[in-house]
Amino acid sequence: MEIKIAKNAGFCFGVKRAMQMASDELDDKSTEVYSLGPLIHNKQAVSKYEEKGLKVVEEIENIPSKERVIIRSHGVGEIVYNEAENKSVKIVDTTCPYVKKIHKIVNDFYKKGYKIIIIGNKIHPEVVGINGWCDNSAIVIKNVDDIDNIEFDKDAKYCVVSQTTVDIDNYEKIVEKLNSILKDTVMKNTICSATKERQLSAKNLAKEVDCMIVIGGKHSSNTQKLVNICKDLTNTFAIETKDELNKEELQNYKSIGITAGASTPDWIISEVIEFLESI
Repeated sequence: MEIKIAKNAGFCFGVKRAMQMASDELDDKSTEVYSLGPLIHNKQAVSKYEEKGLKVVEEIENIPSKERVIIRSHGVGEIVYNEAENKSVKIVDTTCPYVKKIHKIVNDFYKKGYKIIIIGNKIHPEVVGINGWCDNSAIVIKNVDDIDNIEFDKDAKYCVVSQTTVDIDNYEKIVEKLNSILKDTVMKNTICSATKERQLSAKNLAKEVDCMIVIGGKHSSNTQKLVNICKDLTNTFAIETKDELNKEELQNYKSIGITAGASTPDWIISEVIEFLESI
């Protein structure tokens, strides 16, 4: 059996940075450390940090004053910073710099009178956070068909941004249709470069192998997009850990490709590779 690993598999820059910052904070035992929501969309990695003392909460109000809260790489809306300051909770901000850039774009254009459009999933924490920088007034578009159900203000100016992990083909279809409808629009392609490279390398590898294994959290947006890309090209298995793999089933394949979402730790990828090598 031949095993091929896609380029750009596993932790992206933003997640790697966030996990290191969180680890450093947990090494400092001066106060308790909380995270606002799960640190990343990988329950195995989150569990390891909880073992080190990380406490996961959903609201700032659940954190005692003077303690520390980690803002995860997905980012949050402006109100969260104000709530933390009012409660004297120290913020450890691990928001991905690429996401921070979107916050600034949205806030700047909103203040200039533009209406904001976000291409992405409205319930994804990154999109919720972005929307929080324009008073939660953004129009969120997930698929090109959504546009038909939106009543746009023909006289308004629009600024369009995207969730960093959206599917590139889907993004381009939405932008094309918006350009045909709206007159005064500023398009900001804010898909992360690592996302583009990860999707492209997964697509190229899926064309070369008999099956693909995509490793990542079931709730990870970028992982599920990799699954969909690979499924269109070859047999694909979506897993969180090696324990979900079936040895007898995989023996039927001569070549297997592996890719992983941006929140998948190296040690989980290594365990999958070792499992495959043992077949």
